[in-house]
Amino acid sequence: MAAQRKHDIVVFGATSFVGQILCKYLVDRHGSEGETVKWAIAGRNAQKLDAVAESTGADVPRIIADADDADAIAALCASTNLVISTVGPYALYGSKLVAAVAEAGIDYCDLTGEPQWMQRMIDRYHERAVETGARIVHACGFDSVPSDLGVWFTQQAAMEQFGAPCTTISMGVKAMKGGASGGTVASMMNMMEEVSAEPSLRKVLGNPYALGVKGDREGKDQPNVTMPVHDDGLDSWLAPFVMAGTNTRVVFRTHSLLGHVWGDDFTYGEAMMMGDGVAGRAKALGFSGGMGGFMGAASVGPVRKVLGKFLPEPGEGPSPEAQRAGFFDIRFHGTTASGDTIITKVTGDRDPGYGSTSKMLGEAALALRGSDVVGGFWTPATALGAPYIDALVQHAGLTFEVL
Repeated sequence: MAAQRKHDIVVFGATSFVGQILCKYLVDRHGSEGETVKWAIAGRNAQKLDAVAESTGADVPRIIADADDADAIAALCASTNLVISTVGPYALYGSKLVAAVAEAGIDYCDLTGEPQWMQRMIDRYHERAVETGARIVHACGFDSVPSDLGVWFTQQAAMEQFGAPCTTISMGVKAMKGGASGGTVASMMNMMEEVSAEPSLRKVLGNPYALGVKGDREGKDQPNVTMPVHDDGLDSWLAPFVMAGTNTRVVFRTHSLLGHVWGDDFTYGEAMMMGDGVAGRAKALGFSGGMGGFMGAASVGPVRKVLGKFLPEPGEGPSPEAQRAGFFDIRFHGTTASGDTIITKVTGDRDPGYGSTSKMLGEAALALRGSDVVGGFWTPATALGAPYIDALVQHAGLTFEVL
């Protein structure tokens, strides 16, 4: 079947903000005509696809398919070995594609940061993906590659240095510069709409083990920074990190898929590092208050609609100059059961959510093509592992190091 498919990779949502950046990255990596990798671009509007091809230099085949057209999506899946999806919010536009991928037995990766949708897809389609050999990897962007691969890298380093894994890891965002895009805002707002319509989803979003293997979705309480707290290992005051609610769930799915190799009592949390001393505490207080105020306001339907008028629309995002000026610097502090400690660092050289995410997503697809995992729903760490880290360092501007 794979030998008969026209394309190695199809970028579905090529006209989206991240989709366009991804297409340019694939052109730079694999040529404007798909010389080394046979790839194509897909979307619902032919004229917009033509414009993307012209602006990015992607002289590759174009496929017209709407996310709501099940027949068109099935035909798209029949034409390729792997689909990269940038069409979000995924809870609104991604489910039919995942269903078709699972049925077709092909590979798939995306950049979703919507844990409630990921759980829904895992529960509905994991068994079918196992049967057909479809390999599905969510969260292959800033949500949640630096976190998931950073924890995995830290644990490998701890095993090498100490002969034992860390039983606790604290992640802190030391520095980050980047702009928001309309797609990210739309996903966040849609998640709040879903919770408003179905309050039971609060339990899913509040459960750090929500994405674990079925039957493995409970465990000990996990750290959750909502107010300023000092982390002695990171030597900093901490404030809430908006992506922690997604990233930690992906990390605990990795741990679940690996069979709890880091121990049943493994703990992991994420936060923003605000610095040490009185100034750091003051920054943490201000940031925590601002974050709490925004999230509280956005949880109210009428207020959420008003906020939407002042936030970026889908298709909007940081300029190319802002993307190039962006970066991130993340630290992981791990401690083993015997008290040995390790600190690691993960950095990226572009705007985290867009310039860097597009490179992570492109390399995830290429790494998945070479992975030997079987069918099912995986995480970046469990599906891609060390070869993916090597590719990110060599091609995508990321670094992974032990300090």
